[in-house]
Amino acid sequence: MVLQALIIFFAQLIYVPILTLRTIMMVKGLKQKAAAMGMLEGVIYVVALGIVFSDLSNYYNMAAYALGFGIGLYIGAVIEEKLAIGYVSIEVNIPQKNQPLINRLREMGFSVSSSSVEGMASTRCRLDCTARRDREKEFIKIVSEYEPQAFIVSFEPRNFKGGYITKAMKKRREKYLKRKAKEDAH
Repeated sequence: MVLQALIIFFAQLIYVPILTLRTIMMVKGLKQKAAAMGMLEGVIYVVALGIVFSDLSNYYNMAAYALGFGIGLYIGAVIEEKLAIGYVSIEVNIPQKNQPLINRLREMGFSVSSSSVEGMASTRCRLDCTARRDREKEFIKIVSEYEPQAFIVSFEPRNFKGGYITKAMKKRREKYLKRKAKEDAH
């Protein structure tokens, strides 16, 4: 009785983070990875739910399923946050153009475009930037050092074409292929 509940609980601790990551992979267009995770997810789901349905009078199994699901969601969210898959678009609104900030962001490899925008009471400077999600906190820290009162908003773009990021990714890919070709030749 307790062994079944433990199996269900631990199955949920594996199943739900996989479910979370599979959903993220689908949203980000990573179909093959999502499909692979979906197959694993399906097997775990059927096993755990099969045990629960085999004895609906066993409340320990149901509690283990629910508890494992809840904790699994938390674990999945933590894993997703650590992986930080994809890119973010970041808008920074500051009182005036801050060239040292712009230069620093560019030195650190962030794409930065600046423009004047009309604020409620004055003309302000807006920086439009793109970064890998795993560098978002680094970006915000740099901006905060130069402009502590900056208004910063970030969001995940579904897709993009052209610009600095696309060129940088292409260069990184070419560099990788050259290095791989050299390694394969030796």
